Amino acid sequence: MVIGAGQAGLSAAFHLQRRGLKPWEDYVVLDANPGPGGAWQHRWRTLTLGKTHAVASLPEFPFDNQDPTRPASEVVSEYYGAYEREKNLPVRHDAEVRAVTHEDGVFTVELADGRTLQARSIINATGTWTNPNWPSYPGRFDGPQVHTNGFIGPEQFAGQRVLVVGGGASATQFIVQLRAAGVDTLWSTRSEPDWRTPSADWGVQVERQVNERTRAGLPPKSVVGATGLMLTPVMQAAIDSGALVSRGEIDFLGPRSVHFQDGSAEPIDAILWATGFRHAHDHLRPLHLHTQAGGILIAEDSVSAVELPGMYFVGYGASASTLGATRAGRKAAVAASKYLAAVPA
Repeated sequence: MVIGAGQAGLSAAFHLQRRGLKPWEDYVVLDANPGPGGAWQHRWRTLTLGKTHAVASLPEFPFDNQDPTRPASEVVSEYYGAYEREKNLPVRHDAEVRAVTHEDGVFTVELADGRTLQARSIINATGTWTNPNWPSYPGRFDGPQVHTNGFIGPEQFAGQRVLVVGGGASATQFIVQLRAAGVDTLWSTRSEPDWRTPSADWGVQVERQVNERTRAGLPPKSVVGATGLMLTPVMQAAIDSGALVSRGEIDFLGPRSVHFQDGSAEPIDAILWATGFRHAHDHLRPLHLHTQAGGILIAEDSVSAVELPGMYFVGYGASASTLGATRAGRKAAVAASKYLAAVPA
């Protein structure tokens, strides 16, 4: 059973079928969303395909010749939907998983509608979008507050002075977009922004760093903690204009103000929290896989749960990118197929 029908889940489903598992009979994909698209279907409409990080192709289904001016939410949702149909993948949408338990070699999956299903192996591909990280600071702010997954577009903040919090790519993109729409912004980060120009082996280095943490049972770092911020011409121009200059970390919040740790304060009307996400694993808590450090011990293959045979993770750690997720989907399908062949039905 695959939980999640984003890039990682669809890749895993394809490779399970490629290895001889029959759709609906031998395996199924459960997805909480109402339709295809994974987390992409919830992205803000002003995020066009040309402004996103590269979207990797799913296995044997090229993602090319796409209009970069269209909303990424539309393009990717259409692409995933076409993939589900073309490859005859057994995806059941509107199937939210509430809890997974394990006893005597069998996983029991409880759905939000009260139904239960059973499986001998689970590939978890639930991503992070439904688990936003909301930091806590002293004080009380009375104005509107929006997280990345609630951002619609600059019109939400028309005529307001907005504090954008977060040191990742989303924060920088929001600031550039808001400034272009005439919205006044301030930027707060916990540490100095880490601007980088990728080297030839940049991706390999990032993947190695992330794998070291998951193999030690540590929670993966934030994306920017592993990758840094890409210094593109657009971002350099925003730095030069003063838009992308961090005021440092927040000390406390007032009803309509922010106070920084350097002692300065500014009036603000709204806060946009671009503070990242944590992996959506609440449904897996009954399995007791999390270490005291908060991570999950992952084997050398980067997908297998060390503490529970038959449990696999894709889109976790180094496979959180679309390219990494596609590769991890194949690894998990291969590992799950071998496991199923080795244990009695």
